[in-house]
Amino acid sequence: MRHLPQLILLAVLPLAARAWDYEGHRTVNDLALASLPADFPAFVREPANAERIAFLSGEPDRWRNAPDLPIKHFNSIDHYFDLEQLGEAGLDAATVSPLRYQFAADFAAGRAAHADNFPAIDPAKNTDHTREWAGFLPWAIAEQYGKLKSAFSYLKAFEEGGGTVDEIANAKGNIVYIMGVMGHYVGDGAQPLHTTKHHNGWVGANPKEYTKWPGLHSWIDSGFINKSGINEAALLPRVKPAEPLSLAAAPGSRDAVFTAAINYVAEQHQLVEPLYALEKSGALKAEVAATSVEGRVFLEERLLTGGRMLGSFWLTAWRQAAPDTYLRAQLLKRQGTK
Repeated sequence: MRHLPQLILLAVLPLAARAWDYEGHRTVNDLALASLPADFPAFVREPANAERIAFLSGEPDRWRNAPDLPIKHFNSIDHYFDLEQLGEAGLDAATVSPLRYQFAADFAAGRAAHADNFPAIDPAKNTDHTREWAGFLPWAIAEQYGKLKSAFSYLKAFEEGGGTVDEIANAKGNIVYIMGVMGHYVGDGAQPLHTTKHHNGWVGANPKEYTKWPGLHSWIDSGFINKSGINEAALLPRVKPAEPLSLAAAPGSRDAVFTAAINYVAEQHQLVEPLYALEKSGALKAEVAATSVEGRVFLEERLLTGGRMLGSFWLTAWRQAAPDTYLRAQLLKRQGTK
């Protein structure tokens, strides 16, 4: 079996609040690599780099296993965005700030003003101090995009302005790292349960009697996929070419890349109730996993969607990145030219 040591390691790690397991995240990154056009920088497809991009898809989940409170706090809330909580705080996904800390301030104020909409927080279940927040997944995606665009910019400056062999190699290594880590968050966004407060069983009013099973999240992430035999080899022939994101001017001062990120998460949120309906119908039950065409197709499409969107973010960052003008000027000084 591929990557057996990693799979053994994951078997002994806590599964709560993961999006896909390691194999699922690897699949999303590999599908994204397969979606890139032929003129995308070839070094990312070199076997060692392609493997590193796939391996790094699991990096943010590995951080979640660290015992240190600061990393638990900052990292946990980047993996999800409970869209329902925006309305409960009097906010709108179409107008929230693209700036993480401005949004945090706005959400905190909205939560305080509409306190009756939010259940009391149990301190025993909030040791990482994240229950106060709706999550920051779209912000994490947009911020990783900015890092990747910057890395492509300074690679271009080094390549065009006389950078050393080591500088160019290091710049390429940084791009590989950011691509891999960024893939985790885009992959998270493709899993509908990472866009909702109903992330591990339905909460609150439940007129349609959807499951409240607290094991639903980990079952969707890995259990059903493993039992149904969903695998990367079967998905690769269905990969569609990545297309640059439409970065038309966003309303007001809204950042266009952030708008693309939050719209992507909102689109996956529309699939939360269909997922629960599939579970209720039996299409996602363990007993039928090996034969459930409907359940299999639903989850395959989520992985393909994540890969396609990730490829589009990568492609756009590369095409939008102009050479870093400050670095280029410094390189010219180093060469003794004006």
